[in-house]
Amino acid sequence: MKKVKTVLQQLKQYKRAAWTCIGFTALEVVMEILLPFVTARIIDDGLEAANLGVVYRYGALMIAMALVSLACGALAGKAAASASSGLAANLRESIYAKIQTFSFSNIDKFSVPGLVTRMTTDITNVQNAFMMVIRVAVRSPLTLVFSYAMCLYISPRLSAMFLIAVVFLVLVIGSIMVVTLRIFNEVFQKYDDLNASVQENISAIRVVKAFVRESYENDKFSKASRNLYRLFVKAESLLAFNNPAMMVAVYFCIISVSWLGAQYIVGGSMTTGDLTSLFSYIMALLMSLMMLSMVVVMISMSLASIHRISEVLNETPDLADPADPVTDVPDGRIDFDHVNFSYKHGSGKNALTDIDLHIRSGETIGVIGGTGSGKSSLVNLICRLYDVDSGTVKVGGVDVRRYDMEVLRNQVSVVLQKNTLFSGSILDNLRWGNPDATDEECIAACKAACADEFIDRMPDGYHTRIERGGANVSGGQKQRLCIARALLKKPKVLILDDSTSAVDTATDAKIRAAFEKTIPGTTKIIIAQRISSVQNADRILVLDGGRIDAFDTHENLLKTNAIYQEIYESQVKGGGDFDQPA
Repeated sequence: MKKVKTVLQQLKQYKRAAWTCIGFTALEVVMEILLPFVTARIIDDGLEAANLGVVYRYGALMIAMALVSLACGALAGKAAASASSGLAANLRESIYAKIQTFSFSNIDKFSVPGLVTRMTTDITNVQNAFMMVIRVAVRSPLTLVFSYAMCLYISPRLSAMFLIAVVFLVLVIGSIMVVTLRIFNEVFQKYDDLNASVQENISAIRVVKAFVRESYENDKFSKASRNLYRLFVKAESLLAFNNPAMMVAVYFCIISVSWLGAQYIVGGSMTTGDLTSLFSYIMALLMSLMMLSMVVVMISMSLASIHRISEVLNETPDLADPADPVTDVPDGRIDFDHVNFSYKHGSGKNALTDIDLHIRSGETIGVIGGTGSGKSSLVNLICRLYDVDSGTVKVGGVDVRRYDMEVLRNQVSVVLQKNTLFSGSILDNLRWGNPDATDEECIAACKAACADEFIDRMPDGYHTRIERGGANVSGGQKQRLCIARALLKKPKVLILDDSTSAVDTATDAKIRAAFEKTIPGTTKIIIAQRISSVQNADRILVLDGGRIDAFDTHENLLKTNAIYQEIYESQVKGGGDFDQPA
């Protein structure tokens, strides 16, 4: 119930529409329940008594009641559509807003495909279920109760037949629901697998085609799709027993009431009109029970979705601003005081172990090491994308956990290993770094990042449109635009996480030289795989297995550090960088 309450809290401004729907639905049911009763009066008091005046009066009343019922149904449907669509819209907005507060570890917990499924399939299920609840789940119980009340009023003895049918249906439908609920819980987990397959394939479509793996990807997707198909067939096969069970109950009631009702009419204890209205109430009662069973199916499906949605809404972000945050970063000093860090806290598998590191403001630091040595993990802690397990990370002499996160991240600018551009012009993308930057400032940042070279050759220059994901620019061009975007923030600390890997060494050298002129007081941390990218740094940090192996100048590392010597030998003496002669 707590999870259902969490979801229903998102109704907000649409509560009035939901209650309006319930009110009009109740009025619609009252009109429909009274119609067979009026029909009985027409038959008994009008037709059998040959009194046309009674037929006209009750006929006009029936038309008026039918029109009122029709109007109430239309208004209830409109209100239900407004309330359910509004709930879905609010849920999507709330989940999206919640995701924006998540740290990387929160997102890792749910996975991107899982979050996409929650915002699409799961919310659609909740929307449909909510519409059925405020329409059918209100209408059916009222119809059930009122119909049975009218049956008791007409013939208490015949009403016992309905109880037998109702008990039979409840047992059959209840058994089906228990099994199908378990199946639907499994279905939505399979949706995540399907979405993951689609997302992975589309995002890496160039690799798929380059390695001619279309058949493999098709097989993988087909497997995920078949799993969904199998589960849905299993669930729907069980639900198919609803209709036969319904028909058994209907025919049992019709035969029982026809047989006994005929005897009562002959005996004079029941009128023809009463028997006619009784048949109407039988069908209304049993159909309402059938509709309730369908509502239970929808609710069964939606409960799994509600659980998944509430997981996101109730998730507590791992990172939060302190009660009294620091709102100014004094300078670019960086201190790691015996830091231990793991991506899964308490797992014992550290990505970084006992990092004790001190960087002066304005220094240029190179970071080098093998794959998995902890280079990206190290810099992620500086801008507080993750929190440490133990120890402290300080920027400007202040623990990063004491800063307002927006203030810290505005002063610690990161160009990540995976560069991302967004749909829009080049200027639009550059102004992610500073929304108020002038055209002149954007051009100056691009010159520092050596991006002006290719921008000037484009037909629309800085107004050239970037396609989604930067599909119309090369990897090196994308990296230079991302560096320019970071420079526009005028940060105290600039981190380049292997962000010149697709740039030739000559351009790489130009970018580093431009940094010395444009941002001399900024602390620069350059993660690279190439010796040439870091050898002119003030000091170079060598990481190995999540630990500091050495931290010294290029010249001293060549003399004293085996790992650095090995990298240098393989790159410089073994043939040079990929775009430099040996």
